[in-house]
Amino acid sequence: MTFKTAEFIVSNTDYKKCPPGDKPEFAFIGRSNVGKSSLINMLTNHKNLAKTSSKPGKTQLINHFLIDKSWYLVDLPGYGWAKASKGQKKQWQKMITDYLVGRSNLYLLFILIDSRHTPQPIDMEFIKWAGENGLPISLVLTKTDKISSNKVYSNLKLLEKRLLQDWEILPKIFLSSATNKTGKLEISDYIHDASKK
Repeated sequence: MTFKTAEFIVSNTDYKKCPPGDKPEFAFIGRSNVGKSSLINMLTNHKNLAKTSSKPGKTQLINHFLIDKSWYLVDLPGYGWAKASKGQKKQWQKMITDYLVGRSNLYLLFILIDSRHTPQPIDMEFIKWAGENGLPISLVLTKTDKISSNKVYSNLKLLEKRLLQDWEILPKIFLSSATNKTGKLEISDYIHDASKK
């Protein structure tokens, strides 16, 4: 599945000001510098749809993009940004939590994880929180081109082992690389099929 059009709609800090909830929403979140913007740009065939670190202000907001006039891609602020003040972190946490818990048309939350590292506590805590709150999630291991396939596989197995401590059934996990387009079709097809349910 290839998405044909992508249109920026709105950025805001309050989920109540998001577009009307009449279309499926697929949200993307992860630690800062996990490759979220690059993944979104790869999926939508746009080089600069999601702003990269050259404009960090964009990642402090809930960003809505209308894809093929039929569903919303939602770019959420990254969590774990070390340079933010405690006040900023608390504000972002509330904004993200309110959106995730309060948005009834959220079909799926993609949680991005850097494949180069073993499971990080902040990622595992967020995944557990999402599960406890009944959020539908999938995981995306990013930057798989940066390490060997053996290392990717090893870190994937470690992640699955950690997840099975809290999950009876593992969420869907994708491998991706914005550089060589790994995972593009798989994730796009998954979104397309889920949006029709």
